[in-house]
Amino acid sequence: MRIVKQLIEGKREIYSIGPDQPVLAAIQLMADKFVGALLVMRGDELLGIVSERDYARKVILKGRSSSDTPVRDIMTADLITVSPHETVHRCMRLVTDKHIRHLPVVENGNVVGMLSIGDLVKSVIDDQAEQLEQLQRYISG
Repeated sequence: MRIVKQLIEGKREIYSIGPDQPVLAAIQLMADKFVGALLVMRGDELLGIVSERDYARKVILKGRSSSDTPVRDIMTADLITVSPHETVHRCMRLVTDKHIRHLPVVENGNVVGMLSIGDLVKSVIDDQAEQLEQLQRYISG
């Protein structure tokens, strides 16, 4: 089973936004970068995460303005983070049990990456395909 460090090595940069930025800027950045969530950071300090789900539930459904609402008002501040040394299996368990889709990766207090449920599922599928191939080679002799 792979560890988080292996997954984040191949990932592009970490996308973030400041807490005082308008939600509209966050949604625009997510659209531009093809991501479903952004870390909310003040400098190097991780404050929370804001996702498309937060936008839908805390702006659209409540009739708030995307341009007048700051990210800090809709972000999730009670974060679940993982270390680069966690296993993919443990991360899958976390996202499943906690009903979340993104995991910030933190080492020594610094953000070093971000995993999505898609990253985790792809890793599990790749591992299973590799195991199946090994079994087929073993059976074939």
